[in-house]
Amino acid sequence: MRVSIDGLPLTSAKTGVGHYTFELACALARVEPSSPFEIVYPSTYPPLDLIEDERALPDNLTAVRVPVGPLARHWWSAGLPRYIQQSKPDIFHGTNYDVPLWLRCATVLTIHDLSHLLHPETHEKRSVRRARRRLPLMARTASVIITPTESVRREVCERLKVGPEKVFAIPEAARDCFRPLPFAATAASRQRHGVGDDFLLTVGTLEPRKNLSLLVSAFEEVTRARPQSNTQLVIAGSRGWLSGPLFSAIERSPQRDRIVLTDYLHDDDLRALYASCRAFIYPSLYEGFGLPPLEAMACGAPVIVSDIPALAETTGDAALLFDPRSVSALTEQILELLDGETRENLRRALITAGQRRAAEFSWERTARETLQVYAEAVKRFGESRV
Repeated sequence: MRVSIDGLPLTSAKTGVGHYTFELACALARVEPSSPFEIVYPSTYPPLDLIEDERALPDNLTAVRVPVGPLARHWWSAGLPRYIQQSKPDIFHGTNYDVPLWLRCATVLTIHDLSHLLHPETHEKRSVRRARRRLPLMARTASVIITPTESVRREVCERLKVGPEKVFAIPEAARDCFRPLPFAATAASRQRHGVGDDFLLTVGTLEPRKNLSLLVSAFEEVTRARPQSNTQLVIAGSRGWLSGPLFSAIERSPQRDRIVLTDYLHDDDLRALYASCRAFIYPSLYEGFGLPPLEAMACGAPVIVSDIPALAETTGDAALLFDPRSVSALTEQILELLDGETRENLRRALITAGQRRAAEFSWERTARETLQVYAEAVKRFGESRV
């Protein structure tokens, strides 16, 4: 089986979809060494450097930078269909909500979440309009659909009117680089970013659905309840859309000097913060899976997440949950972990449960389940051509 994978998520600094695309491609190639896999992208982008963490790429995984002219610059409508017609892969996997509309081969579509449709107020209007126009079309066109959780699978079936037999939930995983680190070994990373020994951490693109303004308010309540502490709040992530209100809230905060914004972090620094924080907090209003909480668990952090369906599904019973609309609910959970009578027992229990939970997921598992979906997609595409 020859598989082409959408390389556009790898043309900028990797966040969730980029990491998914890269880790899945590598795992697929390792699990199925007799099949060729290629990451495809147009020449309007610079050549990709796929070497990461000095890991050798599988020999059967290559990056293909497709030359495009004036017409083929229209990648999804012209350049990619033309390339597929010439190269004749068995599968094209659109890892970021898009597949070509001209059916030249079986297509697999990953829908990570339906945030644009379910929470349009947290996105720019232009991207909401595009999602409303294209997502239903993509869902109808694809041979099969992959979602990262059962909760998103149900949403896709209900909102996009897709039969459940066409949609498969396949979980993602924390990357191998995320594992515990001795506290002393985290000092250099923390000092580089102005982070002390005592801090709370959250990670993710700074955008409205991450609900970080509520976290800032809860942090203010925590510091009022603990006036002698020097606890910091560290927010790690690149600036996204509609983030102005968050920055305004931080600027107005009486604790603004104890709030650290690190911007985008590479894996070594991110691992150091995960491994040394007092607690990792993920207050998101909506998610499709929730990789940062799983990464934090893998590094030995006690985790607090909002009690939304995807995060509850991903973290299982290994995290503290709270109502993401309630500042007091989050404040209570943080204080229980920091100052509660059983805090050390609770902390150890969460760390142990979190590491156990993170170990249940792996990219090898994701790849094996994805290969099964590929076979189903090829079968369905063949039947549709008869």
